[in-house]
Amino acid sequence: MTKNIFVFSGHPKVDSLSGAIADAYQRGAIDAGAQVRRMDLGDMNFEMSFESYGDMPAAEPDILAWQDAVNWSDHLMLVHPCWWGTMPAKTKALFDRALTPGFAYKYHARGVAWDKLLLGKTADAIITADTPPIIDTLLYRRAARRILKNQILGFCGIKTHNAVQFGSVKLADEEKIQRWLAQAHKLGAKAARRKIVKVEPVPQEVAV
Repeated sequence: MTKNIFVFSGHPKVDSLSGAIADAYQRGAIDAGAQVRRMDLGDMNFEMSFESYGDMPAAEPDILAWQDAVNWSDHLMLVHPCWWGTMPAKTKALFDRALTPGFAYKYHARGVAWDKLLLGKTADAIITADTPPIIDTLLYRRAARRILKNQILGFCGIKTHNAVQFGSVKLADEEKIQRWLAQAHKLGAKAARRKIVKVEPVPQEVAV
């Protein structure tokens, strides 16, 4: 079965290292036989601010296209830079606007249980940072990777196979950057070849 893979670059600037990493991953996935859709945050237009989910603006075409790509996909690849310990504000705003109740998850009427509406999908995440990965692990406990893997993708039911951090970008020479791109290409090919496993949504509980 052909794998459907959605590649998303979450850098506000299209011409970026994140975009190059997304390019390499996309080539790897296509070379291994996957169907690929691609979107770049820098090309998207949507309202970033709102006061509550109840007062959220109507979904713009780019938000709807992003949701459609997620629905279509078996597997997602997300790449973004780490700014002040997490993703850029526009990347976070996209998740706020697109991963909405009824699309990504559904709370139950009573209690704190919810349904993970994107259960069965998988993902790879790549984060770039000036902080070397070993320092990020020891000092910050992989904060950016944990948030994306557990509190965003995992909350919606998306299982992350690889959460990788490339750094230090500030100190990287061209040879190191090429190694990162080669690694992204391998991850894309591996994702394309991985077996698709369908899973039915089940309620989740959080202890409070």
